[in-house]
Amino acid sequence: MDLDALLDRLAAVEPTDRPCLSLYVDARPDNTGRPHWAPIVRKELTERARAFGERTAARVAYDDDAARILRWAGRRATGIRQGLAVFACEGSALFEAVELDAAVETELVVAPTPHLYPLARVLDQWRGYAVVVTDTHVARIYVVALGTIRARAEVESTKVARSAAGGWSQARYQRHVEKLQREHVKELVDTLERIVREERIDRVLLAGDDVVVTLVRDALPKPLTERVIEIGNVDLSSSESEILRDTLHAARGADARDDAERVARVLDAYRAGGLGMSGVAGVTAALEQGMVHELLIVADPGRLEGAKARETADALVTKARQTDARVTFVEDAGLLDEAGGVGALLRFRLQRRAA
Repeated sequence: MDLDALLDRLAAVEPTDRPCLSLYVDARPDNTGRPHWAPIVRKELTERARAFGERTAARVAYDDDAARILRWAGRRATGIRQGLAVFACEGSALFEAVELDAAVETELVVAPTPHLYPLARVLDQWRGYAVVVTDTHVARIYVVALGTIRARAEVESTKVARSAAGGWSQARYQRHVEKLQREHVKELVDTLERIVREERIDRVLLAGDDVVVTLVRDALPKPLTERVIEIGNVDLSSSESEILRDTLHAARGADARDDAERVARVLDAYRAGGLGMSGVAGVTAALEQGMVHELLIVADPGRLEGAKARETADALVTKARQTDARVTFVEDAGLLDEAGGVGALLRFRLQRRAA
């Protein structure tokens, strides 16, 4: 399922007089290799029902939604790789469920609207990227999303046989080789541009033969150059599991560096009275006016300033999704301590008085 589209649908849900159930489940097997989450979910749903009293309209709606969740989950008691998320609200005719290739903590939240923070964090934490592994005539492109290889493409060009050099002058042979390499690189770059555009990729990891990697770098258009990171330890002989392992590590390192740069940019802009906002009050005001281009928020919602930190964090993420602002979760909470756990890059300047 497209998690971006799912988050947009959930963020658009209006509150009603009926409860909205948001269930996240850690479905990883225990040390016996068996799933253990189904009884935990059933117990949690049963215990939470007691908060509604007997046969109120809200209780009836809750019971109906809980039953639907249990029926759906029961059909998937085995075979789920990492986690799942289910959202149900009778009052909004809402029922959305998704299996996840990334782990989440088990929790049930009953509120007027869907609880989006964990799902938005999964999307950011496992944001898609492309991997290009190439030599002088073969290139493989992988699209990685949510920790798995989701798509593959291959570019294969003519390979020059060394025996062909016998009847040629060395200079003519070398020009022929260089021409084929340029054609290979052009086809590779064209294919990569299309994939990056269609898949909305922010980062490209490039590995392989040193000669062709240099040619690829030189041939990339500037918007694509800014997204490319060269990595080692990967070549065309690497298995997909090796590529996934090594590129995930490289992508996480790049994410950490990007987080530090983004936070510094926000704080510098805020201090200068520019396109940056800091703190819950200011960021909330900016979100309400649709001014936020990117929301930066601590990955641990408990580190957010204020008495109801988790509720505030969820409200900020939901508003960001409603206003088409990118949400970036900062794993190193210390980076945002000065800002109370949240900052924003703005589309245009917000008057300080409004915040």
